Amino acid sequence: MKRRTELMSVFIVCALIFGFSGRAGAVQYLWQVALEEIEGSMQHEYAKKFVEIIEKKSKGEIRCNIHLYGELGTSGDITELLQKGDLHFAFQSPGHLGSYIPEVQVFSIHYLFPTEFKLLEKILRKGPNTYKALQKYYRKHKLDLLSIIEEGWQIWTANKPLRKPADFEGITFRVMSSPLLITAYRLYGAYVITVPYGQIYDDLALGRIDAETQPFFAIQEMKFYEVQDYMIKADQLPFIGTFAANYEFIRGLPENIRALIDSAIESANEYIFDFEPTLNEQRKQMIMKAKPTMKYIELTDEEIGAFREKAKPLRQKYLKMGGEGAKEVLDAVIKDIEWAKKN
Repeated sequence: MKRRTELMSVFIVCALIFGFSGRAGAVQYLWQVALEEIEGSMQHEYAKKFVEIIEKKSKGEIRCNIHLYGELGTSGDITELLQKGDLHFAFQSPGHLGSYIPEVQVFSIHYLFPTEFKLLEKILRKGPNTYKALQKYYRKHKLDLLSIIEEGWQIWTANKPLRKPADFEGITFRVMSSPLLITAYRLYGAYVITVPYGQIYDDLALGRIDAETQPFFAIQEMKFYEVQDYMIKADQLPFIGTFAANYEFIRGLPENIRALIDSAIESANEYIFDFEPTLNEQRKQMIMKAKPTMKYIELTDEEIGAFREKAKPLRQKYLKMGGEGAKEVLDAVIKDIEWAKKN
């Protein structure tokens, strides 16, 4: 891993040099932005809007290079590069980052978050407690938390219906590397493994894994539907992404540049929360058109209740697995859920 990130560091330095020399105008800053997803994804749309605003409002003094998933290695490689300062900004999904910052696994607790979109948006964008509680743990790991976004509800894909916990018995289920996500699907009865995002399709096709979970847009763009027969919506968890910066980098910026970043973050947040429902519905329809035999199942309240019951231990397990700040962060999220419901 160390050797790989060293090579990636060299790649980024070269990209910076050639990118800087190849741009016209009085460029004062050239920033590197990395994604955990491919072109056309939710993170790509967010990054494009962020970069558009930054470059426009800085009048060309700031330029940014966007690196799609795979260009700089795995999610783990991206985290290491961001911590070292070889990257300036990157998406860090809690499902992966939980193995580095255990507190962020609060976003992996099944049946914690409300399913109403506007309510969830208010919690993630405006919640007065969650950012404050999480920020200190990001900073302990050389990161600065800038934004928390929702990318769509997690949909299970499989080659058989998954309508009750017993259906997970004998299933090899792929999740991200969050210990809490691994625990969640073990509670349902699955055999759980973690493999890199770019490896999922081949493992599904070869039968090394039987099922996985992603929002509709990821199922479509990564073509997982080609090697799966069912999509199941159980309302267990939204796919939440966090956008972060290297802490030393952002702390060293002048106030006027930091204000530009804040403005770009707000604009990107506004854009992506409006865009998300449309994109995921479009991608769902694209899947059904491309594969008419695909079966889409929405679980009933009674069926969801069985999974909700199985997931009850997750809050206590989070308190044990979520690091020194687990109680503080969980309390902050619950406070913001209640605040959003009342306001």
